Amino acid sequence: MAALMTPGTGAPPAPGDFSGEGSQGLPDPSPEPKQLPELIRMKRDGGRLSEADIRGFVAAVVNGSAQGAQIGAMLMAIRLRGMDLEETSVLTQALAQSGQQLEWPEAWRQQLVDKHSTGGVGDKVSLVLAPALAACGCKVPMISGRGLGHTGGTLDKLESIPGFNVIQSPEQMQVLLDQAGCCIVGQSEQLVPADGILYAARDVTATVDSLPLITEAPGSPLSPTSSASPKASILSKKLVEGLSALVVDVKFGGAAVFPNQEQARELAKTLVGVGASLGLRVAAALTAMDKPLGRCVGHALEVEEALLCMDGAGPPDLRDLVTTLGGALLWLSGHAGTQAQGAARVAAALDDGSALGRFERMLAAQGVDPGLARALCSGSPAERRQLLPRAREQEELLAPADAPLPAGTVELVRALPLALVLHELGAGRSRAGEPLRLGVGAELLVDVGQRLRRGTPWLRVHRDGPALSGPQSRALQEALVLSDRAPFAAPSPFAELVLPPQQ
Repeated sequence: MAALMTPGTGAPPAPGDFSGEGSQGLPDPSPEPKQLPELIRMKRDGGRLSEADIRGFVAAVVNGSAQGAQIGAMLMAIRLRGMDLEETSVLTQALAQSGQQLEWPEAWRQQLVDKHSTGGVGDKVSLVLAPALAACGCKVPMISGRGLGHTGGTLDKLESIPGFNVIQSPEQMQVLLDQAGCCIVGQSEQLVPADGILYAARDVTATVDSLPLITEAPGSPLSPTSSASPKASILSKKLVEGLSALVVDVKFGGAAVFPNQEQARELAKTLVGVGASLGLRVAAALTAMDKPLGRCVGHALEVEEALLCMDGAGPPDLRDLVTTLGGALLWLSGHAGTQAQGAARVAAALDDGSALGRFERMLAAQGVDPGLARALCSGSPAERRQLLPRAREQEELLAPADAPLPAGTVELVRALPLALVLHELGAGRSRAGEPLRLGVGAELLVDVGQRLRRGTPWLRVHRDGPALSGPQSRALQEALVLSDRAPFAAPSPFAELVLPPQQ
């Protein structure tokens, strides 16, 4: 049974209060700004950056005076030395304030909600959840990101739909929310520009995994091997949105930053605590990422599966996570009396077509030809595939013919090796700005818990290049884990919800 827990007790600090319980506060700013090499050296040697130091670094990132090598060096210094809660709060605010602030009509104040994920394989939840929440009466101004490392990016997936434009001004975002109730956009020179630059740099500087390994409750320093910058990245994009409530999906498992639930919980508690210190109601869901979410991995394939979920069908694990996260948001924002009631409302929006209708409106409002948007949302799965990018070739892998038993039960399909092979095939980036092969991906032909006979197809790879190499085929076959136990129902990926103080 999923657990609910609240970190800490007592009222959250007032917005803008960075003092931290038991802390002496940030040191006084230096009278003269420090140069970037000095700031990098300080953090490299385990020093603590003042508010002026942090804001100076962010300003240099935005105005272009920080060289790419300096940005990478600072990211690595933070990755290795970490930041405490107060530094993280300042960094979060500095990133959020690096661009234009979003302002909404007063009547929308309690309607504004959003969700963020730390990244997973096959994670297309945002594509479904944003329109489902809009169908439930919310406004969802989702500022999202691109692929990082082996994980896919929501913006990249949406850009597999011809014409979809992720760059929208704050004024255009308000029109989108008025028309569709939701929008999914990227950072721009107007919206959180500093975080957009750092986000891209993390992808190519081996700092994607710099999510913190927290050692104690919120307010304590991070461990020496942790980093606070991704927390700031997560929250800065959301702080600028002026939300009523936010849910962060913190992944753990073999294809996540955190290998186990305990480590993910510490990040979750810190995200909730930092959010409270900044006046933002944040809850964090801990969800498993050992196997891909759903059956499809790859940009266009995941759009197809998201549409299937909005048809009221699709893989049960995807639907379960969408309704669970959506139910939590409706409850936190006061749109439902309980989390279960909220989940039921989200499920109804998937089943009655209202979520799909909102998705169609969002597509048309963000640049997709209205006829194409209508065809995608009303067509059959086969018709949809003709409208989206497709890989040139398909290749199926068979269950090992030399298995000791004629059939086995699928215990697990490991997400990480699958994602790494697809990355090699062009579904991921090795450097910032590199084009993606939007039709490349994979379809799981089996479910966890299902019986699989020797020689039966279990994976279909969509590729643009030549046949899979020997190492690639072996890596994929080793991702399939079979056992001799009886078939079973696959468990939900949702494990736990960490709630804000006094929720």
